[in-house]
Amino acid sequence: MEQTILVIEDEQNINEILTFSLGKEGYRTISALDGLKGLEMALTENPDLILLDVMLPGLDGWEVCKKVREHSQVPIIMLTAREDEIDKVLGLELGADDYITKPYSMRELAARVKANIRRSTVQQAVQEPEPVSQSAIVSGDLSINVERYEVTKNGEIIDITLREFELLRFLATQPDKIYSREKLLENVWGYEYYGDVRTVDVTVRRLREKIEDDPSMPKYIITKRGVGYYFNK
Repeated sequence: MEQTILVIEDEQNINEILTFSLGKEGYRTISALDGLKGLEMALTENPDLILLDVMLPGLDGWEVCKKVREHSQVPIIMLTAREDEIDKVLGLELGADDYITKPYSMRELAARVKANIRRSTVQQAVQEPEPVSQSAIVSGDLSINVERYEVTKNGEIIDITLREFELLRFLATQPDKIYSREKLLENVWGYEYYGDVRTVDVTVRRLREKIEDDPSMPKYIITKRGVGYYFNK
């Protein structure tokens, strides 16, 4: 089945290049030139992935991302011309799955698109009501069901994103083994390393807020200063 990508980019020449190039990759592409139209299309067209520029007329990309996340878990890749780290972190905090800084190559963008759509497809598949085994990693009051992509604490399901789950599962399946941010980005994000390791730090912080009793004193995901992170089972 043909997958649909929504491009929300106000610079028409870039918009056209993206839609044309992704069309050649085999995707159905639709596009908007402003935030308001982009938000409308995101909620009515059911795209498989959104490429979302930060600087948009009407609604900026951050506001569009925030509003989309109120209704949908569609993968969102932020497009930014700014190198400011706070911009990247803000997009991730608002629910974006990934970001890419202009100028970028179409090869890099295509790799990001493919990886994020693949993850979304896996997530949807495991949500289908088919019998699956209940293989789980249990540590204290935390249970990680690796086949149902489900995390519970004290028997209650935690609302967790796919990326957060994959990071938790990766670390929990190899407890006490320390991974650098670069290695986590390569293994969990699933594409050749292009990005900023700050992406890992933001995801760890969001995950700790969900699974730890006190995120400031974590007992599951531990920081090894100057090295990386590990799961303390």
